[in-house]
Amino acid sequence: MKTNIGVFFGGRSTEHEISVISASQAMAAINRDKYDVTPIYISKQGKWYTGDLLFDTANYRDMNALIAKCQEVYMRPAYGDYNLYKAKKPLFGSDVVAHIDVVIPVLHGSNVEDGIFEGVLQTIGIPYAGCDVLASANGMDKITMKMILAACNIPVVDYVWFTDKQWFAQRDQLIADIEGKLGYPVIVKPANLGSSVGIGCAHDRDQLIEKIDNAEQYSSRIVVEYMVKDLQEINCSVLGDCDDYQTSVLEQPLTSQDILTYTDKYMGGTKGAQGMAASAKKFPADLPEAETKRIQFLAGETFRVLSCHGVSRVDVMIEGASKPDETGCRKIYVNEINTIPGSLSFYLWEGTGIPFDQLMERLVQLAIKRKREEGMKTVSYDQNIFNLTGGAKGTKGGKFGGVKK
Repeated sequence: MKTNIGVFFGGRSTEHEISVISASQAMAAINRDKYDVTPIYISKQGKWYTGDLLFDTANYRDMNALIAKCQEVYMRPAYGDYNLYKAKKPLFGSDVVAHIDVVIPVLHGSNVEDGIFEGVLQTIGIPYAGCDVLASANGMDKITMKMILAACNIPVVDYVWFTDKQWFAQRDQLIADIEGKLGYPVIVKPANLGSSVGIGCAHDRDQLIEKIDNAEQYSSRIVVEYMVKDLQEINCSVLGDCDDYQTSVLEQPLTSQDILTYTDKYMGGTKGAQGMAASAKKFPADLPEAETKRIQFLAGETFRVLSCHGVSRVDVMIEGASKPDETGCRKIYVNEINTIPGSLSFYLWEGTGIPFDQLMERLVQLAIKRKREEGMKTVSYDQNIFNLTGGAKGTKGGKFGGVKK
């Protein structure tokens, strides 16, 4: 029997539609001579569905009609149960829709890419490609990510962060902190969203207030960053795990505005159906060799220190107005990491010499490899302390009821 790959996509996220596009591309690239594919669509209401109609993005124009023709499903949160079950158990016959061998999450944004969904997969124990709970959470939250990168000597821009409650209670003080530390212009971002959702540029105090008021509608944590002058944004993908990875060729996304917008990223193709692959870009990026190597190194280090897995995309910023240092590089900062990048960054890997079908093959093998390595670790002891003298007393009278720890 073929290995069955469950591809999860959609989700309760502002990046829902982009996930559908990315998953459609990924499923089409999987070698069907070797693998079966089961699409699992997560609706905006959080329900799971499967069915062959989910393969074609054209069917998503009428969501009600699509869902009516699909099977609602779920997975049990029981370790080792890899079955996909019908939500409504039939009176006769099995309620198992499919047995999933490996999961590839193609989910973007909050509630799905930030470790929440990965925690479900960890609970079940099923092999899956991509970052685990910790790496997903740290990679998704721009504040935590910057703290980790800065602690590991990876350059990030200066920033100020705060919660939405702090913004309402301490607005004047926060504005003073931002103006004193960063000045203008600045970039305002929700801390845990991607695809440029909720992001805005502020050139003065009135715009700052407006952009923060907008950002807090999407997240309870806000980050305000120094705006790089004469910005060149460069993207580099990383594939593997934190101990063994490779970096891709570079791309330079193009925009006529201060920042790359949702429209710039995803609406470059026919009705947005091509996702990140269709966005305007210089590919490969036209950079001096020293800067190319420096960016690839920083992308790899970001992937490593965040303990990432699978395929990610690291976005960096070059301050074009800065002068090259002794290494021949201008000022370069890591902006963020996308732990499940739009279109899985397949076009960057095709430019590196890895076709899309081989990229998907690598993700499957990485999932299986991690599961095998996890199986070598001790997660529990074959010992029941309740069968030992005093075990029921807990810590009273000594550690674990007289049993030495």
